[in-house]
Amino acid sequence: MRFLPVFLLCAALAMAQATPPADEPPQKTSDAPVRLTVPAGTRIPLVLKHAISTKSVRPGDPVYLETSFPVAQNNRILIPAGTYVQGVVDSVKRPGRVKGRAELLLHFTTLIYPNGYTVTFPGAVEGVPGADNSKVKDPEGTIQAESQKGKDATTIAETAGTGTIIGGLARGAKGAGIGAGVGGAVGLAAVLLSRGQDVRMEAGSTVEMELQRALILEEARVTTTNRDLIPVSQGQRLEHPMNPPTGTR
Repeated sequence: MRFLPVFLLCAALAMAQATPPADEPPQKTSDAPVRLTVPAGTRIPLVLKHAISTKSVRPGDPVYLETSFPVAQNNRILIPAGTYVQGVVDSVKRPGRVKGRAELLLHFTTLIYPNGYTVTFPGAVEGVPGADNSKVKDPEGTIQAESQKGKDATTIAETAGTGTIIGGLARGAKGAGIGAGVGGAVGLAAVLLSRGQDVRMEAGSTVEMELQRALILEEARVTTTNRDLIPVSQGQRLEHPMNPPTGTR
């Protein structure tokens, strides 16, 4: 009977070793997707897929673009070239007859990868290097037509010069003065009756977009998009051949 306490002690030690501590819960494997982040302020070059103009677009109209250069981070492509970007027109201002320039405000809303992976985000126009006679005038991305004061002055001067020539041929020096006044008045009337130039961007125009907040992407969706793809000259993508022909170098 004197060996019984030793036996009980050994049994207690074995049970203690087999029972996990109460303060160490069992580990669980996480199924949460791995996230990738494109920082706020990143600038992405785009190409416009269709022409837009303050003469024809209205607030709420969609705008379609495409990335023209990939966005890379840590030696991997996060946004490949050829990714679709959708935007919307916020406001439109037509040019005035006497003063006031044309203005166009739009923002970007959606990124669509070639495999269909879609991400919503806020983006603004940072620059319009592909637009003729237009510029971005404020941090909101408002596109404004350039002033055409020089063009108006040229129109008035040309009509005044034509009037001078016609008047001089008809009545000499006196007629030249009258002709110049009439020509100048005609030129001024033409300027006042015509509107200023509209903001117009042709298909293929380049637009620079800036992310207004960080863009969060799922690694698995981005990796699937870029895996086994190589660019070709036509802007399409081609899968790597599984069994390349023998003799190729």
